[in-house]
Amino acid sequence: MRLVVLGGGESGVGTAILGKKKGYDVFVSDFGKIKENYKEVLTINGIAWEDEKHSEELILNADVVMKSPGIPEKAPIVKKLIEKGIPVISEIEFAIQFTDATTVGITGSNGKTTTTLLTYHLLKQGGLNVGLAGNIGKSFAWQVAENKHDIYVLELSSFQLDGIINYKPHIAIITNISPDHLDRYNYDYNLYIDSKFRITKNQTEADYLIYDNEDEAIQNWLNNNEIKANKVPFSLITKSENQGAFLEDNNINSTINKELFTMPINELALEGKHNIKNAMAATAVAQLLNIRKQTIRESLTNFQGAEHRLEKVLKIQGVQYINDSKATNVNSVFYALDSMTTPTVWIVGGVDKGNDYDELMPLVREKVKAIVCLGVDNTKIINAFNNVVDVMVETTSMSEAVQLAQRLAEKGDSVLLSPACASFDLFENYEDRGKQFKQAIYNL
Repeated sequence: MRLVVLGGGESGVGTAILGKKKGYDVFVSDFGKIKENYKEVLTINGIAWEDEKHSEELILNADVVMKSPGIPEKAPIVKKLIEKGIPVISEIEFAIQFTDATTVGITGSNGKTTTTLLTYHLLKQGGLNVGLAGNIGKSFAWQVAENKHDIYVLELSSFQLDGIINYKPHIAIITNISPDHLDRYNYDYNLYIDSKFRITKNQTEADYLIYDNEDEAIQNWLNNNEIKANKVPFSLITKSENQGAFLEDNNINSTINKELFTMPINELALEGKHNIKNAMAATAVAQLLNIRKQTIRESLTNFQGAEHRLEKVLKIQGVQYINDSKATNVNSVFYALDSMTTPTVWIVGGVDKGNDYDELMPLVREKVKAIVCLGVDNTKIINAFNNVVDVMVETTSMSEAVQLAQRLAEKGDSVLLSPACASFDLFENYEDRGKQFKQAIYNL
């Protein structure tokens, strides 16, 4: 069997290693440049590869193709593969056939990284043999090839879910759904919503779907579509009828299989309403996998959040600097601004993904004292907020953005990097953007 891997990044190289181990004839092709460390791994493992091109004669003879999530369906080589009827699948779909581990699959427009890390933390603290993969950490396929975990907690993007045929998580979480990546879905929000719900399409009556019961897109989809999995809703306002989690008297109440877990929200390590929901989702998983209540409680108290997600960097001259570089859409920024309790200098901008800034207006009016635009083209942001804040400045470098923010901030204020946009105009990715932000703060 010939396995062709499109994309020589973490998921691609991991898939190649697993494929080789399972006896496939493997070829890796990347239209961009493969990083030196990955080239080395491929060469050591005797795996053929090419970069900066796609050689059709070496690709279109595949039995199966694993496409990295960053490559769109519209890419010419992908179109040709689909025309030829060659299966194009995701890393998750390829790897799952080689493990009998239980998986917890987590998707959503926002909060999925935090929920994934928190779920992993709860299960690990509970003594389970658990791996962390998907959009985060080491490639799932690579771990299946080299490790023997009983459970995997997988962060799954819509792109990864688009490439599944048979994969099903035993427990699925949809944290929320809001417009994102619409450029990959013909600007049709319903296609994006359907993509998220692929996480439950193969689930059976023995499986579970945990979801935000207040989310309009989720509610509408569930009202119009049948699912087989057991529903486990969570909400800050609606009480669950039999199983699920809700908030009452500032306590999380989570009932799973008639077992009640309660915890005061002021003991949670993470702040903000959205993080109460993330904690509810992770708690439900821990209960379903029989983690002791005391362990869940301790783990929710001592968890340290995700890097680049509302990460408090430093306080300088009474000004708190917060790195939320992972906020690449409007909905993420909504959560960030909603959690701010001090006047805020907001650093925003990058590659716009079809953003509609209207829903941010009330929060910007209430909380933002100045805006620093950080991007090659800031026209849309300037047009949106010009009449809402008194001070707006533009820059195309992170160090200058941080210096400007420092000048605009006074003691007791916060400086928040929460870009609402992709990073590719000025940075490699959101991690690079977040690291440069932190470095610029250390240099002040």
